[in-house]
Amino acid sequence: MENDETHIIHRILKGETSLYEYFLDKYSQQVFILIIRIVENQEDAEELTQDTFLKAFEHLSSFKAESSFSTWIYRIAYNTAISATRKRKQELIVMDSAMLMNISDQQIDDALNDESEEQVGKLNKAIKKLDAEERALISLFYNEEKTIGEIALILGLTESNAKVKLHRIRKKLYILITEAE
Repeated sequence: MENDETHIIHRILKGETSLYEYFLDKYSQQVFILIIRIVENQEDAEELTQDTFLKAFEHLSSFKAESSFSTWIYRIAYNTAISATRKRKQELIVMDSAMLMNISDQQIDDALNDESEEQVGKLNKAIKKLDAEERALISLFYNEEKTIGEIALILGLTESNAKVKLHRIRKKLYILITEAE
């Protein structure tokens, strides 16, 4: 699969630009879903998805195949969406670190793995209160089922930093869910 995509990229770079449609067909839905989870606005997400694919096409020659094309395009999508949200200045929730320290992983797992309709509703409301980067990380880990390694590449973090951020976000979600009760 990877070799097929690398082969397609080489052909595009040699002038067969119509082959770029393969990447649009294969990844546009996933890229759109990631972006809409970050920007939370359909029209903006559609525009940013187009921007992402345009940037990827313009910089296709810089794709080194050190990661998969999907990881590379997700990184472009993430950076494009985050840049757009920074321009909009969102209010952030700052949480007391002592409050975060007193929550066990078991409490978090119990709350986040509860798939009752009521709990899922609270979780979705809590996710909306996260900042754009946090929503992206949660989305990549849970919805896209990316590994910590892939997430680190997409978000431009070290693996340990990605793990720490994921752990903190899970605690933050737990607090937001329990505050809603």
